[in-house]
Amino acid sequence: MAVDLHIHSVFSDGSLTPEQIVEVALAKKLKVIALTDHDTVGGVARAQQAAAGTGLLVLPAVEISAEQDDADVHILGYFIDTEDAKLREKLHAIRAVRLERARKIVGKLAKLGLEIDFEKLLAEAGPDSIGRPHIATRLFRQGYVNSAQEAFARYLQRGRPAYEERYRLTPVEAVELVIAAGGLAVLAHPGLQGADRRIGELAGCGLQGVEAYHIHHRPAQARQYVRMAEQRGLLVTGGSDSHGPKGPVPVEIGAVDVPDECAQRLVEWAKRHQPAWEDR
Repeated sequence: MAVDLHIHSVFSDGSLTPEQIVEVALAKKLKVIALTDHDTVGGVARAQQAAAGTGLLVLPAVEISAEQDDADVHILGYFIDTEDAKLREKLHAIRAVRLERARKIVGKLAKLGLEIDFEKLLAEAGPDSIGRPHIATRLFRQGYVNSAQEAFARYLQRGRPAYEERYRLTPVEAVELVIAAGGLAVLAHPGLQGADRRIGELAGCGLQGVEAYHIHHRPAQARQYVRMAEQRGLLVTGGSDSHGPKGPVPVEIGAVDVPDECAQRLVEWAKRHQPAWEDR
């Protein structure tokens, strides 16, 4: 079994469609993947439909953006009910606020002499999500900066002239949202966000897993997170966090070596907690 439990599509800030992701996963002989778009489940059904009958298992999932103490904290939700009304309502609200934030950022850039066509930006961003990476890419394409990274450094990151404050859930609210939708809540890439101390905090609030294997976790870090998870009785997950070949940092699907048992234990959890998975 080869698995990748963290992949983004064009429904958030990835560059591949759900169908293309399935095609790549099949070409790489993966057996289990999860589509974990930011704050949307819009692409899950399409990925599952594309994988039907191929032997590739696509887990329903999402990556929810949260924030605490001015720090990003992302929560992965696996086996969520993608039709859950409360989940969809909250994710819709997050995206609506993100859209308004993007409008304000584009307005600030215009005052700086950096004109961006907002409708074209929306078309490029995809159907469900728009964020600063899309704006940074547009600034690069229009020649205002030499790279998307420069766009953040000069204009888009906190403290720069086009930065706009954002609304996000707290990590506890994100965990509770996943659980309320019948899912399993996992702390995403703690090493990327300096979120080690939050593992214990969130474990007491319902967190059920830790993403130990990640493209930005060194082997020693991965082992550390496996130990931390085991000490707290949490599941371990992992994935490439691929955003496709045109993502901010190109990472191939399946680029991270994730032990088979990570997917096996997730599925075992689903079989214990969700009737629909009992016979799979």
